[in-house]
Amino acid sequence: MKTYKHRLAVLALALSAGLAQAQQPLPQNEQADGIPVTRLSRLRAFTDDHQFEEQSKLQYSQLLKEAQQKDALVPASHPQVQRLRAIAQRIIPHATRWNPAAADWKWEVNLLNSDQVNAFCMPGGRIAFFSGILTKLNLTDDEVAMVVGHEIAHALREHSRKRAGASQLTSIATKVGGAALSAWLGIDPRLTDAGAGAVTQVLVMKYSRGDETESDLVGIDLAARAGYDPRAGVALWQKMGAINARQPLEFLSTHPSGDSRIADMNKSMPLVLPVYARTKGTTVAALPPYRTAPLPNKR
Repeated sequence: MKTYKHRLAVLALALSAGLAQAQQPLPQNEQADGIPVTRLSRLRAFTDDHQFEEQSKLQYSQLLKEAQQKDALVPASHPQVQRLRAIAQRIIPHATRWNPAAADWKWEVNLLNSDQVNAFCMPGGRIAFFSGILTKLNLTDDEVAMVVGHEIAHALREHSRKRAGASQLTSIATKVGGAALSAWLGIDPRLTDAGAGAVTQVLVMKYSRGDETESDLVGIDLAARAGYDPRAGVALWQKMGAINARQPLEFLSTHPSGDSRIADMNKSMPLVLPVYARTKGTTVAALPPYRTAPLPNKR
């Protein structure tokens, strides 16, 4: 019994240390202005960096190959591809502020012809947009920059490695705790195993919601440094809300609600608006109101 308790305590301490490390700000002289930079999560240590990179490269290549076979890979000469790549190229130079390893990434930006309202960035800087997010939301360049910044942020903060490490660690911890509980209560270990699985799911979803919030804030920081209006992040999620009338409860979702995202971004505007204003050679007070493009009319 003491052995179970000791192992559980060690695992719990490791988990809490990983979460605390992810939120610990860097020394003041490394923060400058904007969103404060925090250290990457220690939970990444439970996964193989090289393995994640190789899997990312393989999956991205396979995706492009399949899209090309289906005539769904938009050619590089297309204006929308050129637009996406130009916006990304303005943002990428600021990526190393959030992860120095990004200086060595082989960045790619591609567009897939699909109605999905989605985009992603794989580890190593492999970005893909689905055309639906551009057409259904009628995104301005500033709003595209918010999407690019958000997706790049997931890769920069190594959220996929962090979630994999968190899932592995919490699974072990809850199983150890369940075994200890079943031995203490004298009940069928399968019952506590089922409870452990449920706890793991809730914890992993919580990490994922936290990752989404972090990516929102890192994304508006990256975009502001590249000269894109961070207020576009709020407009983006207002548009998202307009086309997503129904969504799951926030507590049981891997994504924060649109209202929560908007509130978090608005709280951080005093940090990023001065950065954006500086790129425009003006002051925050002199910035004009942000104007978005309307959603397309429904047919």
